Amino acid sequence: MERYHDPFELDEHSYKESSELSVFETNIRFVGGLLALYALTGDKMYKEKVVKIADKLLPAFNTPSGIPNSMVNVRTGGSRNWGWASGGCSILAEFGSFHLEFVYLSEITGNPVYREKVNKIREVLNQLEKPDGLYPNYLNPKTGRWGQQHVAIGALGDSFYEYLIKSYVQSGNKDELAKKMYFDAVQAMEKKMLQKSKSGMVYLAEYKSGRLEHKMDHLGCFCGGMFALGAEHSEDKAKYMKLGADIAHTCHESYDRSATKLGPEAFRFDGQTEAKSIRQNEKYYILRPEVLETHFYMWRFTKEQKYRDWAWEAVNALNKHCKVDGGFTGIRDVYQEHGSQDDVQQSFFLAETLKYLYLTFSEDTVIPLNKWVFNTEAHPFPIQGANTVKEIES
Repeated sequence: MERYHDPFELDEHSYKESSELSVFETNIRFVGGLLALYALTGDKMYKEKVVKIADKLLPAFNTPSGIPNSMVNVRTGGSRNWGWASGGCSILAEFGSFHLEFVYLSEITGNPVYREKVNKIREVLNQLEKPDGLYPNYLNPKTGRWGQQHVAIGALGDSFYEYLIKSYVQSGNKDELAKKMYFDAVQAMEKKMLQKSKSGMVYLAEYKSGRLEHKMDHLGCFCGGMFALGAEHSEDKAKYMKLGADIAHTCHESYDRSATKLGPEAFRFDGQTEAKSIRQNEKYYILRPEVLETHFYMWRFTKEQKYRDWAWEAVNALNKHCKVDGGFTGIRDVYQEHGSQDDVQQSFFLAETLKYLYLTFSEDTVIPLNKWVFNTEAHPFPIQGANTVKEIES
């Protein structure tokens, strides 16, 4: 933090506008990152910058239902959904992952519009009938109705569930609707999607029109940490801590069963296969953080040494297989010890993967979980009533 106060000059021209942006990615990365910088430093400059960016996203929310589209043209204000999305639908993980950022933005600016936008999303989702109590990954923003009946804790669904319990935490345990929606959703997933393999590994299968696909995405491995966080706010703490530990074990196995000791993009439970990828297009590793995120939460809440040990195994594997002269790169096949690299260092490697590793080996007083809550890109926001920010002029 001392170096932050060194003199610097902000280059206004470094903030260039693209014609079209992902509303979700811009929110969790740029809005979230600037909000965290404001929270950590109190520097008013970051608040001013984040307002400019967030306001560029608001036109995407101008739909008949209030469910935002996925893309916004920052020059024209037009918005649309991804061409590949089922029936022109918006994506649950995308439109369900604005609450932390927009609530905090309204809090620090005094402008209620951001909170109103996400409260409308919450209202729509709460009132909708959920098939088997589950939230499908697709929702049509024009009709306000569900699209394709596909439910997953991984890609397309993941951070929606994360933001429910974290909204409750962010509110200082006052957002009771978020808590209820979270535990209702978790109980529905327990009933319809929670599975145990022949050897006893616990996982959350994907639910497609009433049928299960026995796979988990690497993205879904965050949920072990989510269950542990939720356990702290449950009357059945032991049950959800065990569920978090079970998921942590399964996701660690997906790493341990590869030649590189890094995990694939997705892994399956198919016949004799357990926690391994059997499809070539699922064998890559792009420096994702979710498994390490769960290890971090499990370490903070249990202090069981195995979570630090597992995290250190990943450090060694990253250094062995992903470290290059210019940084770190993904690999194309985790089952080949000397396979090819993709020559890409994803931004979430810095924002999340390395941060969760650092925090796993830090004291609990570094970003304590009773004062801070992380957004889905691992940017910390203050918990209301437990943490205050003193604003300064830069």
